[in-house]
Amino acid sequence: MKICHVITGLNDGGAEAVLYRLCTSDTENRHVVISLMDEGKYGPLLRAAGVEVYTLGMPRRKVTIGALFRLWRLLRSVRPDVVQTWMYHADLVGGVVARLAGVSTVCWGIRQTTLELGLTPRTTIMVARTCAGLSHWIPTAIVSCSHEAARVHQALGYAARKFVVVPNGYDLERFSPDTEARERLRAEWGVDAQTPLIGMVARFNPQKDHANLLAALGLLKQQGVKFRCVLVGTGMDNTNEDLTKRIAEAGLDEYVYLLGPRDDIPAIMNTLDVHVLSSAGEAFPNVLAEAMACGTPCVTTDVGDAAFIVGETGWVVPPRDSRALAEALVAALTQRQNEDSWQARKLACRERIATHFTLDAMISGYRKVWVKAAESTRTTSVKAPRNG
Repeated sequence: MKICHVITGLNDGGAEAVLYRLCTSDTENRHVVISLMDEGKYGPLLRAAGVEVYTLGMPRRKVTIGALFRLWRLLRSVRPDVVQTWMYHADLVGGVVARLAGVSTVCWGIRQTTLELGLTPRTTIMVARTCAGLSHWIPTAIVSCSHEAARVHQALGYAARKFVVVPNGYDLERFSPDTEARERLRAEWGVDAQTPLIGMVARFNPQKDHANLLAALGLLKQQGVKFRCVLVGTGMDNTNEDLTKRIAEAGLDEYVYLLGPRDDIPAIMNTLDVHVLSSAGEAFPNVLAEAMACGTPCVTTDVGDAAFIVGETGWVVPPRDSRALAEALVAALTQRQNEDSWQARKLACRERIATHFTLDAMISGYRKVWVKAAESTRTTSVKAPRNG
């Protein structure tokens, strides 16, 4: 089948990374990608892998008539068997235009759980609520990356019968234990093998709640816990005045290293002793699974499907509770001192991802959704024979 993906943008994000893995690893279908905005990080990478990529140049959170017409014309030209949209704005714009272009099979993609004002832009919340009503007519199926996201959106009014949960899947060859990377990066950062290294890979965004993490790290410092912490992601650098101010106010200048966006995430995950996620909201946090695939235990807030991902291999605490987060980090670093127990936990982390969240399982899940959705639209489009 020919699958046309419509996504809001192709910058460095979790949904974009999943789209990239799906398009470049699924050899049974032909994939075409349309970005409503620009080509971002993943456009060139997709093209290099032989995937057709088109961009519409829409301004952020603003729909233009010209871009809508270009999308309609592209869909008429590509003639996909299925249009798979990714995230709210693409669900709305891509779904409606696909129907107008004559595409009979449209699958939406839900990649978010939190729709709380202050954590999510007002316009995004409005689009999500609009999609709730349209979900009964526009999509043939709705793919959610997490069980919690499906539950939240069904409660919002989305068509419950159309939901299918397909958890994200991971390349276990790319994300795997790597002692050489660990030693190399620790030497580069000046962190010796005995110093516990905590890290969080996440862009600077209210949903990630870095303030929660910094408060927890401040408590660790007050307790005399020995550690260093690296923060990786877009906005995690010294040009972020809000972040650097918070670090200074917590007295963590010597404890926290800001690394900005990186392309060597598997190496980063291998270098950490513990990966922490302090988020106030998530759907299916990729970074937890990526860390675990490298054998790195995780401490996480109980958001989205985070608890489902880590299972019994990590520590799960309530969101927005920096004291509980600090206590979990102390528990993790304490167990790290017991080599046998810690190694068993590291092995359990990787085994859980290898058992439940493989790339092959994700690809198979999407294929089944597309085939079933296409078959259902073909069935309903068959006209009943006339009497007489």
